Amino acid sequence: MQSPSSEGASERGASWQWDGEERGDGEASEDVIGGGWDGSRPSRRRLLIGAGVLAAGGAVWAFGRSGADGALPAPVPTGPPTAVSGPTPAWTYRGPDAMTPERLTDPPNRPVYLSRKGLQVLDPARGTAARLLVLDPPQTRDWPSDLDMLGKVVFGPDHLFTTTYRGHLEARHFTDPAGDWSLPLPDDLQGQVRLTGYDRGIVYGCAWGRPRPDGTAPDNRLFALRVTDRSVLWSVPTASEEQPVTPATGIGSLLLACVRFVGGRAELVARDAATGRELWTAPGDEDLRWCATGSQDVYVPDGNGGVRMLHPTGAPGWTYSPARGDSWRALPPVPDGPRVYVARDHGTVTGHDATTGDVLWTCPLPFLLDRRSRPLVVGGTLFVPGTSVGGVSAINTATGELRWTFRDSGPGKDAWTLAADGNRLYAGHDDVLHALPLA
Repeated sequence: MQSPSSEGASERGASWQWDGEERGDGEASEDVIGGGWDGSRPSRRRLLIGAGVLAAGGAVWAFGRSGADGALPAPVPTGPPTAVSGPTPAWTYRGPDAMTPERLTDPPNRPVYLSRKGLQVLDPARGTAARLLVLDPPQTRDWPSDLDMLGKVVFGPDHLFTTTYRGHLEARHFTDPAGDWSLPLPDDLQGQVRLTGYDRGIVYGCAWGRPRPDGTAPDNRLFALRVTDRSVLWSVPTASEEQPVTPATGIGSLLLACVRFVGGRAELVARDAATGRELWTAPGDEDLRWCATGSQDVYVPDGNGGVRMLHPTGAPGWTYSPARGDSWRALPPVPDGPRVYVARDHGTVTGHDATTGDVLWTCPLPFLLDRRSRPLVVGGTLFVPGTSVGGVSAINTATGELRWTFRDSGPGKDAWTLAADGNRLYAGHDDVLHALPLA
């Protein structure tokens, strides 16, 4: 995945939603993941259709410039709306409504504010809105209220990628409208398309539901599209429903990690990222709820709340699990070259040797972790987000020392989310985004 910093940023974990994890109103059933998961198997809709399930001919997302016709006006940045503790923010931005970070496939490499009403691209120096991309869902009765059904948002270095009802790949430049472009997808990628990630100039995705002329079962395909010349690098059919995980690959990885739904269970499929060729599979069960990719190794749940490392060949490697009498569940690990970091829901992070799995250090946090928390490593610091009242902690990756914890006193119900560029960490929750120092 595209690194949020040119130096030292790591590969990041991926997850998909499971039945039983959300209430009917689309909100999390609980803030902290410990003990809250009910062991339900993945539903076919959640696992493989997810955000892309719209009838053929229905719009996924349409983008427009701010201006007339009721487009959202750009909100002005404000000072900190509440008291803060920890590092002093360079600026604080208050958005028009709560953010929807669940639609991001990967932390962006710049400050952006994504909500139901649009994507605010912010000036990293001042926190003012540099461009507004308005999201205009069609006004139909069957337009889903669940944001997970509306489509994931894929970020490249300079563009936002999505698909439209016209069977096009849309690329919108973050700051320059002249850099926008639209590409019609080939016939075998028409139907319902979901983009799943970006890595080193390649956009990955899956397509399904295109009826065949002879009336037989529709095609299901995986594809990779090269951004530089706007061409399909490869497109391969799949015997059963399958999609790349999000994010799809790790930095420098030759593997494309996918999840396949077979006989009521999910299995992990490793493909050659350059050709789409299937390399190996690993069995899964109802506990295969996330996958994290390193430069070569792959990390999956071990079935007991812990982490199992898989070698590039698919052979099982080391396992890190709760000891007898312990009760915790691991979040997707954060690979970082020779080390990998495992955050646990009871508020502890461990640093491991990526080859052996040996514990190098343990760092207790001043808050519990949310199942939606997505830690981010930049340079020599691991940033770990908690719930809105918990805050964000910074850990020295070499020693495991807790450097600082940032909190604000504003009300909220969401977990903190993180993004970074080469200068600042962008940490936000609910309708507030802070620009914090990386050092």
